[in-house]
Amino acid sequence: MRSLPFALLLGLAAGGALAGSDFDSDESTGYRVQNYRAPVTRPVEGGARIDLTDLDRLRDDGAVLVDTMPQRGGYDPATGAWRLVDRRATIPGATWLPETGRGSLEPRLAAYFARHLARLTDGERGRPLVFFCLADCWMSWNAVKRAAALGYTRLYWFADGTDGWVEAERPLVDAVPPPVPPLHDR
Repeated sequence: MRSLPFALLLGLAAGGALAGSDFDSDESTGYRVQNYRAPVTRPVEGGARIDLTDLDRLRDDGAVLVDTMPQRGGYDPATGAWRLVDRRATIPGATWLPETGRGSLEPRLAAYFARHLARLTDGERGRPLVFFCLADCWMSWNAVKRAAALGYTRLYWFADGTDGWVEAERPLVDAVPPPVPPLHDR
């Protein structure tokens, strides 16, 4: 019994190693870079966590919904078309921007993310944006942080994602992501 309190004290003395060190995040950027499907243990940076009631209110007020679920097939570098290996069903009205919740984005996907946020908000950085993926997924958490870095100011994270939507017995719709701009359009 004495070893548990001693171990906790050791953990606190070592900077909280036992109290939640996050080796899955990049220390320099703060983005989660691996093990994305895990309980999110930190408050979202740059936005606010919302529940289903908040999501309904924001949707009624014209918020833009962005699904960040990844796609195993990636995209074709030559054409920008997504190789849809997995079917994605999403919240009605959402735009699916696959792979944009990764902790590190290649420049072409970073530009894709920025371009689509600008298009979806008509360039209004104060327009509400709601990001989601699945429950216990860091992809949408990263996307909120990334949108904040781009200057967007009304950012929300629906942490329950499509899992929470389905739990509330609400229908999903098939999603098709917009293509990544071809190399010559960058």
